[in-house]
Amino acid sequence: MKKWHVLNSIVSVGLVAVVRAENSEMATSIASACLEGGLSAIEITYTVPGATDIISKLSHTHGHNIILGAGTVLDPETARLAILAGAQYIVSPSFNLDTARLCNRYQVPYMAGVMTIREVIEALENGVDILKVFPGEIFGPQIIKSIKGPLPQANLLPTGGVSLENVEQWISAGAIAVGVGGQLTAGAKTGNYGAITEYASKMIAKIRSARAKS
Repeated sequence: MKKWHVLNSIVSVGLVAVVRAENSEMATSIASACLEGGLSAIEITYTVPGATDIISKLSHTHGHNIILGAGTVLDPETARLAILAGAQYIVSPSFNLDTARLCNRYQVPYMAGVMTIREVIEALENGVDILKVFPGEIFGPQIIKSIKGPLPQANLLPTGGVSLENVEQWISAGAIAVGVGGQLTAGAKTGNYGAITEYASKMIAKIRSARAKS
């Protein structure tokens, strides 16, 4: 899948599932539950045991029906492993220049975590297409407007602190999409994957509603 198509697909759905799980079976089940809820953008974090194998399996199983990313990528070595396994985008908690260069080399979108204006500018200068505002709960939706004031060209995707209760605020503030982890995947701890499907569906509906009002 071409870089521009991956980026457009993520923005179109408006929501990225950040998957942290105790094992590969749970992570795979979470991904399936998200897909059932209409959520195709799924990020398998490298805090999950066997993340590379999970990415490879999901890539082969779901093909073009999934927008598959690798998260908590701290270095270019891990990024390359993920890309070769089938990851279509790479996500880091903070900006890493070597990872940015590797992703640019392979023309794979790189989402780097940012919090300050200086970090935003550094990431933009090094080809980061979508900036992950993390941890979002520190400042709340207002940080989106604060960043886009001097840098209206920044494409911001907050992760952390995004919920059904406030997702419309984030979108209305100017976020192009949002990332959701624990609130979305909580049902997995009790085996209630249906709750994940329902939550994903409700989040997407709220995002569409907020966009319609903008």
